[in-house]
Amino acid sequence: MNGILCPQCESKLEQGTLTKADVDASIKLVKIAQKVPPVDKFTLNSCRESNGDYVLYLNSQDIMTIRQSRELYRILQGEFPGKIWLVHHGSDNEKFIEDVFFPIKILGINQVWAPGGLTKTKVIVSGKKTARFPIDIDKLIAIAHDLRKIELVVEFERK
Repeated sequence: MNGILCPQCESKLEQGTLTKADVDASIKLVKIAQKVPPVDKFTLNSCRESNGDYVLYLNSQDIMTIRQSRELYRILQGEFPGKIWLVHHGSDNEKFIEDVFFPIKILGINQVWAPGGLTKTKVIVSGKKTARFPIDIDKLIAIAHDLRKIELVVEFERK
C-alpha cells in the first residue's frame, strides 16, 4: 500500500521469486484500486516485462472484468509505460496465444515442423492485415518467443 516491500517480499525479490515487473505492477494496481474499487479484488499472479510491454497474469474473473469495461482497460493501460497484455494464470501455450490475440478471432492454431527439427506454431486469424489491425503482430511474436519460447508464424484468412 505504501510502495515499500516487507522484508519477506524483499527477500523474494532478491532470490528471484518475484521480479521487478511483479513489484511495479502490484504497486500500480494498488494505486488504481484506490480510485476504482473492483481492482481491489484482483489477484495478480505475476507480471512479466517483454521489450517494454507488460504481460499481466490474472485470474479469469479479473480478465473478464477488465474486458467488459473499456474505461477500466484504459485506466490500467495509462499506468503502464508500455502496452499491457492480459493472460489467464496457469494457461497452456494455446490459451496464452488466444489471450494475447484478444479480441482477434483465431481460426486455428497448429504445430508446424520445419527442417532441422524446428517446431513453429502457426496461428491463422480471421480477416486480413490492414493498417488499422488492432494488434502489433511483431510485438506479439516477440512476446511469445521471449516469455514462452514459442516460434509464432501468423497468417491471415484473407490476403
